[in-house]
Amino acid sequence: MNNLEILYAKLVFKLDTEKRMAISRKVASLLRNNFTLMDALSRIEMIESKNGRKPNEPFAIAMREIQKNLERGMTFSEATRGWVPYEETLLLMSGNVSSLLVSLENVGHVVEGIRRIKRAMWGAIAYPLFLLFLTLGIIVMVGIYLVPPLAEAAGSEVIWHGTAASLVWVSDFARKYWFIFGVGFVGIFSLVWLSLPIWTGKIRNWFDKLPPWNTYKLQASVSWLMSLAAMVSAGVSVPDAMRLLADNSNRYLSSILDDALHHIANGENLGNALALTGRNFPSEEIVGDLIIYADMNDFDKNVNQIARDYMEESVRKMENIANILNSVGIILVSVIIGWVVFGTFQMQEQITSAIM
Repeated sequence: MNNLEILYAKLVFKLDTEKRMAISRKVASLLRNNFTLMDALSRIEMIESKNGRKPNEPFAIAMREIQKNLERGMTFSEATRGWVPYEETLLLMSGNVSSLLVSLENVGHVVEGIRRIKRAMWGAIAYPLFLLFLTLGIIVMVGIYLVPPLAEAAGSEVIWHGTAASLVWVSDFARKYWFIFGVGFVGIFSLVWLSLPIWTGKIRNWFDKLPPWNTYKLQASVSWLMSLAAMVSAGVSVPDAMRLLADNSNRYLSSILDDALHHIANGENLGNALALTGRNFPSEEIVGDLIIYADMNDFDKNVNQIARDYMEESVRKMENIANILNSVGIILVSVIIGWVVFGTFQMQEQITSAIM
């Protein structure tokens, strides 16, 4: 087995989330039935390699390489580093100080939760974006292919009025500046997209109330809360879990967590610390729940329940945002089509009047 085969196996293992989660569930099930970790990995390796007949299957290679790392004295999170997304490695680190079984089960819950919220986020963004591109396409096509022949037939003596005048103006603009307009649109879209994980500060707080920043905030807050709940339930303290997540998050989330950690270091509980950041993160309701439960017994169980309830609520909220944006997009396309049809009729009427 060469380095290229190992690199390919890592890529497949990391990208195939569905099967990786199935492997995680199998390992957890075997551990629950008193298998050792090495025995569990060996059994799965035999299944994936078809009893040794296909030893170069990516998942069989992954099981063997993880076993080799464990034999070198690595912890499970160290042994899987590079084979799984870093977020999962982070969750498995809690298994080094508590139960690996709990950590594996938590990984499944967190990954599925994050996948659900991401699907909902894409549902909220993808179709409205398509409608926006469709609207711009209609404007450009009308400006280039529909209006010029009518304007040419009318000649230079016709003075356009009403909707026809706006249609002719848009046509001239589209023909002269479509490239600049297209580049500008792509530039603005790219700038907005890049701003989602890196933009911080007071102005961002205001933009977090508007799409697409509000959908991104929702997705980031669900991922954070589910990861925090998983780590706390596996025995990691809140400050340690917050620090691990802050150190391994993007700039947007890290800035919020670092601010909260500053208040935690000054003696505030998790809920109060988040409230003092002034970022309304994850939400006013969740911050209130965390303030109540932070100093109570069984905080790990309570935060787990809060995280799961918040995920369900966030998926519903994403779906509502998607419905609103879809409706706005459909209305916008309808208005543009109506404007084009009415403007075309007006152009024909004004051409007829000028001839007569």
